[in-house]
Amino acid sequence: MEEELSRIPAGGGPHIVAIGGGTGLSTMLRGLKYYTHNITAVVTMADDGGGSGVLRHDLGMPPPGDLRNCLEALADVEPIMEELLSYRFHDGSLAGQSFGNLFLAALDGISPSFETAVERMNQILAVKGKVLPVTADTVDIVAEFENGTSIRGESKISAFKRSQHCRIRRVRMEPKDPKPLKAALDAIARADVILLGPGSLYTSIIPNLLVPGIADAVAASPALRIYIANIMTQEGETEGYTLSEHLQALADHGRSGMIDLALGNSAIIPANIRERYQTENAFPLMIDGMAVRRMGVELICEPLSDISRHNHARHDPRKLAEAVMRVVDARCVRTWTDQGIRYIREH
Repeated sequence: MEEELSRIPAGGGPHIVAIGGGTGLSTMLRGLKYYTHNITAVVTMADDGGGSGVLRHDLGMPPPGDLRNCLEALADVEPIMEELLSYRFHDGSLAGQSFGNLFLAALDGISPSFETAVERMNQILAVKGKVLPVTADTVDIVAEFENGTSIRGESKISAFKRSQHCRIRRVRMEPKDPKPLKAALDAIARADVILLGPGSLYTSIIPNLLVPGIADAVAASPALRIYIANIMTQEGETEGYTLSEHLQALADHGRSGMIDLALGNSAIIPANIRERYQTENAFPLMIDGMAVRRMGVELICEPLSDISRHNHARHDPRKLAEAVMRVVDARCVRTWTDQGIRYIREH
């Protein structure tokens, strides 16, 4: 499969920065790594649930889970090592914890900083590109709702929202001024292409934009900036949302004019899959093209879903990567610069 997919041009491919978290970001990275070696994942650090939450509480370290998923996705390792990193313990005090999380926690214990620990894990796993935390500070998300209530903690937002029967009005970070990782800002400044998403809007994508300097860097970038739309809405976050409402939430928390193009799914979700999602109050994301274009955002829809595994409507890594690269090839000019081969957005 790798030989079939690998299409990396001279120069290593476009400099892509992918911003997000959760399984959506790591899924996309698994496809993109066959098209460029110049990829940087900038990952949210607000997770406080599951195994990551346990390590965060017990060891006082930033949550490793989303970073680990992205490191695994971009790693160039033997299958047994990949299986080992994703292995979850089933018994005892470690039940539910992944070996990859513990590996990063151990590196953090022997490193002068969490940033150094992540850098070392990038090297150990021979990552194709780089995975960076958006901040090395300990942070929490606070969600404020339309009825005036609020809740602190990423892992608590979904259940709390369902109990309130209203939309999220805004999310904010506590503390409000975590220090952005300089390497993340530098990567955004050098990017040819910036991707936001796919993933949970309020708990995976927007938290990155709340770190001071990140949204400004994206807004100021001359790169082609693409929002990868989710295939389905998400219970506890975006019930009833359209694509334009996702984009508006990004603008409200980041900067207006921050997105040039939205890439949505055009594949039909089979009835049996839709029915299963309906039990979770989730539906295929409505692509309201006219509203999107009125926002000054170009819209492209392609069949991007993969329903072959586990009866879930998720992005197919290969299809998504191919669609992103088609957009880049059509919207950017490949040229030589003092920094080597770059992909310059056509205006």
